[in-house]
Amino acid sequence: MEQYQKSVDPVAYLTSVDPVLATVINILPRPKWQKRQDYFRALVEQIVNQQLSEKAADTIFARFLNIFHDKKIVPEIILKIDDDQIRKAGISYAKISYIKNLAQKTINKQLQFERIHDFTDAQVTQQLIEVKGIGVWTAEMFLIFTLAREDVFSYGDLGLRNAMKKLYKFRKHPTPKQADKISAKWKPYRSWACRYLWASLDIK
Repeated sequence: MEQYQKSVDPVAYLTSVDPVLATVINILPRPKWQKRQDYFRALVEQIVNQQLSEKAADTIFARFLNIFHDKKIVPEIILKIDDDQIRKAGISYAKISYIKNLAQKTINKQLQFERIHDFTDAQVTQQLIEVKGIGVWTAEMFLIFTLAREDVFSYGDLGLRNAMKKLYKFRKHPTPKQADKISAKWKPYRSWACRYLWASLDIK
């Protein structure tokens, strides 16, 4: 994975390089970082969550978990479950096909989960987008929230664009060029900045 010389605290660094972002950093709690080891389950959950509100996603995923007696999501079991049974949990047939494609590629070792923590961000993304229904955005969320990578920025995330529009006083969503210019100063802690931007949306 990418390595940087990190001699300062990420929050202190972001505060020093971006006075605008500092205005929300100073009033928001410090993000908590925790790597997850359940890579397959994390990706299934992210597929389920696509294009859903947080509340709806939580409800549907809870129903999906109830299909499994021990609530342990295993690729071999998923492939044996009838699509209609999964559909009753509220998951679309398209997403069911994505989840089963993920399960098959996991079983076939096309996804190298045992080595993924050693891959660069680009290598992780390249592996994941080979799965039907997983695009760059889902890969970026996996990098941030499952692998806890610290330097990821997702222009494709609507929440981040909304937060940047609000915080940096854009009349419209920032263009990719504008977003890149702002986020460049956050390196190597762009994921930290993203966490603050998402949290800033709840500030009234």
